[in-house]
Amino acid sequence: MTNSAGIVIGIDVGGTFTDIVKVDEATSEVQIAKVPSTRGDEASGFLRGITTVVDDVSSVSAIVHGTTVGTNAILERKGAVTGIITTAGFRDVLEMRRRDRPSTWGLWGQFVPIIDRDRRFEVPERTGADGSIVEAVDLSAVRQRAAELLDAGATACCVSFINAHANADNERAAVAAVRTMWPNAHVTSAVELLSEIREFERTSTAALNAYLQPVIGDYLEHLELSLGEHGFNGSFLIVQSNGGVMTSTAARALPVRTALSGPAAGVIAAAHLAGAAGHHNVITCDMGGTSFDVAVIANGATVTSAQTSVDFGLVVRTPMIEISTIGAGGGSIASVDEGGILRIGPESAGSVPGPACYGRGNDRPTVTDAHLVLGRLNGDVPIGGLECLDQDAAVDAIDRYVGHPLDLDTDEAAAAVLRVATSRMAGAIRLVSVQRGHDPSEFIAMPFGGAGALHVCGLLADIGLSAALIPKYPGVISAFGATIADTRHDLVQTVGQTVAALSGDDLAAKLAAAEEELRAFVSDADLVFDGIAVRHELDMSYVGQTHTVVVPLDDVDQIDSTSVLHAFDTAYRATYGRTLDSIAARVMSARSIIVGRRPKLQLNSSARETHSGTRSAAVRREVYFDGAWTSTPVLQRLDLPTGWTAEGPVILEQSDATIAIEPGFRAAIDDHGNVMVTTT
Repeated sequence: MTNSAGIVIGIDVGGTFTDIVKVDEATSEVQIAKVPSTRGDEASGFLRGITTVVDDVSSVSAIVHGTTVGTNAILERKGAVTGIITTAGFRDVLEMRRRDRPSTWGLWGQFVPIIDRDRRFEVPERTGADGSIVEAVDLSAVRQRAAELLDAGATACCVSFINAHANADNERAAVAAVRTMWPNAHVTSAVELLSEIREFERTSTAALNAYLQPVIGDYLEHLELSLGEHGFNGSFLIVQSNGGVMTSTAARALPVRTALSGPAAGVIAAAHLAGAAGHHNVITCDMGGTSFDVAVIANGATVTSAQTSVDFGLVVRTPMIEISTIGAGGGSIASVDEGGILRIGPESAGSVPGPACYGRGNDRPTVTDAHLVLGRLNGDVPIGGLECLDQDAAVDAIDRYVGHPLDLDTDEAAAAVLRVATSRMAGAIRLVSVQRGHDPSEFIAMPFGGAGALHVCGLLADIGLSAALIPKYPGVISAFGATIADTRHDLVQTVGQTVAALSGDDLAAKLAAAEEELRAFVSDADLVFDGIAVRHELDMSYVGQTHTVVVPLDDVDQIDSTSVLHAFDTAYRATYGRTLDSIAARVMSARSIIVGRRPKLQLNSSARETHSGTRSAAVRREVYFDGAWTSTPVLQRLDLPTGWTAEGPVILEQSDATIAIEPGFRAAIDDHGNVMVTTT
C-alpha cells in the first residue's frame, strides 16, 4: 500500500511544552517549533503549534500525535466513573491482583482499584476452562446490572467473564445486551480487547481501557473539532505505546494502548537517529518539563514488554516499549523535607504556573531555576518562545526553599539541586541497564527533551556510559518520532494446547484470519509506506510453568508439531541455557503483528527552526561549574560546521534546547549534525 507524499506533522504535547515537527515528504524538508502547553485546554497549544509551522492547515495530509493524557489520567486517578460486570464470585479479581505488594519485603501495602467495589457487579454465568458453557449468561440480570451502574453515575462499563478466552459466547451476548441500553460507546469487552488466558491481566487491561475511553474520547474529539474548524481533512493518527501508530477512531476504542504514547515516539526516533550515526546500543534520556523517561535500545532494537504496570496494581497487558519514568523534569520542584534531605519532584510546576523564573505566580524553586541561577540557561532568550526569564525570582526561590534550610549560599544551593536531580536520573538509568544485565560502558546515552542535554556530562560521570550523542534538534525528538513511527497492530489469540495435540492446519487458519483482520487496520491509515510486513509468534512454556517465552514462526505455511517444538527448543535454550526435554511443551497463545513501515527521514541540514525572538550573539557568559564561576564560550549550535570540536566548558544554544559541556568533557559534531560528548 502506497499513498502520495504530502505534509506530515508530528506533535508531542508534554506537561510544559508542545513540540512540533513538520515534514514535507516530497522534498524531505523538516521544520520545527516549540510552544508552551496549555494544560486543561490542550487543543489551544496544539493548534498554536501547528499554525506556527503551516499557514494553511488544510494543506496537511496527516497529523501524528503523541500524548500523555492517558498516562496522566491513570497516575492521577482522573479517569471516568467506571463499572464492571463479571462472573458471579469474581467481583474482586481487580483488588486481589496477584497478591503482590508495593514493597517486596514489606508486610503491608495499600491498593485502591480504579473501580470501587460498589460498582463491581456479578451476574450468573459460567464457562469452563475447556470452553464448555456450564451456565448460560442471564441477560436479564446483565441488563439490570447495567441499569444499576448508570444509576450509580458510571459513564463507562467493562464486561469481563471468567474463561471467556476459551469461549466468548457468554461475554459477547452480555456485551451486546449492555450496548443496547448504554447511552454512549464506552463499553469494553475484555475478550474483544485481549483474547488471552490470565483473568486478572485481562480484566485489569479491560477495566483501564473503559476507565480511559471517555477521557481519551473527549480529548480527541475536541482536537478533531478544532482541526476541522481550521480546514484540516487529512488523517489524524495517534502514537501507541508499542511505538506504532493507529487511527484516532482506533484510539478511542482502545485508549489503553496509548498509555505511554509520547515517550514511545521519542524512543523510536532515538533508535533511528542513533542507528543512522552507527550506534546501536543506546540508553535514551528524555527530560522534559515534567518527567524523565529512560529506555534501552539494544543491538538497534527497542525493548518491548508484553505487560506493563503503569502504577502499582494497574496492569496493562498489551505490547509496550519498556520505559522507566520518574518525576525529574525541568519543572520538578526542589524541596527540603523534615529530615533536612533535599528532594527533587515528583511534583512539577508544569507550564502553568511554571518555574519561579516564569513569573506566573509560583515561588518554589525548580530544576530550571537552578540552571538559570548558575548561568547555564540564557534568560534573555528562553526556549519555546517564552518571555525573558526572571533571574531574581529564581534566586529568591532557591534561597528561601533550599539555601536557608540547608545553610547554603545561592550558588551552592542551586548546584545541590542539579546534583540531586542528576543523581535521580542516574538511578533511573541504572534501573534499565545494570539491573537488567546491561553493561553501561557498552552503551551511549542519547539525551533529548528540552532539558536533557543540560545534564549530559553529569550523567556520563555518574553512570560510566561510553559517550553521549545529542541529536540535532533534541527538544523535539518525540515529535519527530511521531512522523516516522510505523503503523503497527497486534492481535493475540488463545491456543491453550500441548504441542503433541496441536493441529497445524487449525493454527495456520487462526493466523491467516488474524492477518486479514490486521491488514484492514493498516488500510485505514492514509499514509505513505515503504512496505508492509506481517509476523507471527507463539507464547509457549512447559506444562506447569507460569511464564512463557516468545517463539517466532518463520514459516506459517509449514506449521506442524515438529517445527513448533524445534522453534520452542531454540527460543527456550536462548533464554535459559537449557531445555526440559522430559516435560511436555504447550502453546498458550498466538500473536500476529503487522507493521506498515514508514519512510525514515533525517533531521538534516534542510531543517528550519520556527521560534519567537532572535537569539543573541553572546560570545562569553559567566557559568558556575565545579564550585566556581567560569567565563564560558556560548555558541549557536546550528551555526557550527561538521567536524567542529571543543573542550568544556562551553554552552551550545538553540531554539529548542541548551547543551552544557562541562570541564573535563569534549564535544564534536559528526556528519549527521549530532553532538558527540566524551570525556577528555
